[in-house]
Amino acid sequence: MNEQSTPPAKSAAQGRSPAAIPVPAPVPRPGRASAPRSGGLLALGRELLTLEWDPLPKMSRPRRLNRLPHVAVGYVAVFFCFLTTEQMGSHYHVSGGQPLLAALLTGASILFAMFRPMAGWWLGLLAGGLTAWQIYGHVGAGQTWPWTAGGLIALAPVLLLVALRVPPRVTIAAVGVPVVLTGLAEVFWMPEHAQSIVLPALLLYGLVGLTGYALRASRLASGKLVEQETLTEEERAQRTLLEERNRIARELHDVVAHHMSVISIQAQVAPHLVENPSEELKENLTGIRENALEALTELRRVLGVLRSKQPDDPANPHHPQPTLAELDGLVDNVRSAGLAVTTEIAGVRRPLTPGVELTAYRIVQEALSNCLRHAPGSRVEVGIAYGPRELHLCIANSAPTRPAPPSHGAGHGLLGMRERAGMLGGELAAGPRPGGGYEVSAVLPMDPETKKD
Repeated sequence: MNEQSTPPAKSAAQGRSPAAIPVPAPVPRPGRASAPRSGGLLALGRELLTLEWDPLPKMSRPRRLNRLPHVAVGYVAVFFCFLTTEQMGSHYHVSGGQPLLAALLTGASILFAMFRPMAGWWLGLLAGGLTAWQIYGHVGAGQTWPWTAGGLIALAPVLLLVALRVPPRVTIAAVGVPVVLTGLAEVFWMPEHAQSIVLPALLLYGLVGLTGYALRASRLASGKLVEQETLTEEERAQRTLLEERNRIARELHDVVAHHMSVISIQAQVAPHLVENPSEELKENLTGIRENALEALTELRRVLGVLRSKQPDDPANPHHPQPTLAELDGLVDNVRSAGLAVTTEIAGVRRPLTPGVELTAYRIVQEALSNCLRHAPGSRVEVGIAYGPRELHLCIANSAPTRPAPPSHGAGHGLLGMRERAGMLGGELAAGPRPGGGYEVSAVLPMDPETKKD
């Protein structure tokens, strides 16, 4: 549509005066790039300061263990809480309530990160800073500072939980800030004989950040894939439904066109079957014939575009539409394909309206095709019962005796059968049988107009 609208717009622009032609906006200069950068830094700062609720999602499988990650994180928090107390007491000889406070902050940072990632991250930095201040005067030769060995590792699960739920740039900032703070602390305040820990912090936190980013990207990709598969399945079902409706429209076009042609011929022949027909009768019959021809022309004009251009298409007007009278030929074809099929007809077999005959035949045909595709080696029973006002169909198969080959079809044959039955005001049900196998049953009104009323 855009391509079609372009030439008129171009010609209109050519017809304007030079003053009326819009002038393109000036290109921004390179010196103006500082505004977006400052805006990006402000946005990053707001994301680091946010304390919004973002709980760790549950496991999808198995459902009984969907809370396993939360339980594991809780155990990790308790473990590092005790580890922090033990290392500060036994390695750095810090006693009293100070180690307990640092240990509680360390455990709380991990727990908070499960529900509020950035809040847990800030608590982790606070716990690390408090620990560095408490052990500053107790650092011996070869001991680490500003982190204890346990405190360095305790921040890793916090960073992992953050990286799982924040954008990549926030993950980079969350990893870079503690590394930079560690380096600055060692440059300006590192105690004598203390061991540097900035390189292990860089390697550990960088690896944790990359792992969290990869897991988050994989989770988002899986979610998008599931969403896309759902949309694709819905589109495929809708397309199959539209194709089946087009097929129904083509077939009904043939049925209606046939009857309209018969009406036109009968109206033309009728005056010759009566001796000395009156002029009024001739005029009425001529009007009937003209109306039939006009309706037939309109019908062909509206629905003719739905016809297939392939000469061997069943909807081609040169091919008559099938009826239940051709059921034996259909069953013989299925038997020749290796499927055991038995038929049973109850009630008085009689011709039905063309729409009902065609719909019943198509339902049986599609059900037998499903048996061939999905239940090889099974036994199939086809039952047709002629009631006073309704036609009952039942196609049931037993469990397959060998695995079904992979099918590349859309898998929406039931949609077409339900559409055909609903078009006549009937009903169709399909589902597995209690003893194995599958069953399709339908009830079609003998006279759709009476059923509709």
